Amino acid sequence: MVKIIDTLLGKSSGSSDDDYMELDLTSYEEHTGGSPALLVKIATISDLKDTPRVKDEVYSGNIVIVDISRLKMDKISYERVLKDLKEVAKDVNGDIIGLGDQRYVVLTPMSVKISRDKIGGA
Repeated sequence: MVKIIDTLLGKSSGSSDDDYMELDLTSYEEHTGGSPALLVKIATISDLKDTPRVKDEVYSGNIVIVDISRLKMDKISYERVLKDLKEVAKDVNGDIIGLGDQRYVVLTPMSVKISRDKIGGA
């Protein structure tokens, strides 16, 4: 958990598939019943062609955490993708914020705003 938080806040040097762990939440899911009002989805964008799926999720009312670290090498693609994502947030009256030295972007749908105030830490 600490490693994920460090990565999101930009304190970690890199990421790999080993940084993420699937949790077995079947017992929890059995008790919740019904479908959720919104989902938090995880995405990776490595090219401009990856943005439509992310945009569709936000238009569908989901929160999306996007790993954009693979775009950092190509400044033009990086800027175009960020422009597209900002337009989506504006279109749906949602919000967008960068995390972890701009390695991640969080997009929210309508009526969900992201606080810029950090909790804890220095």
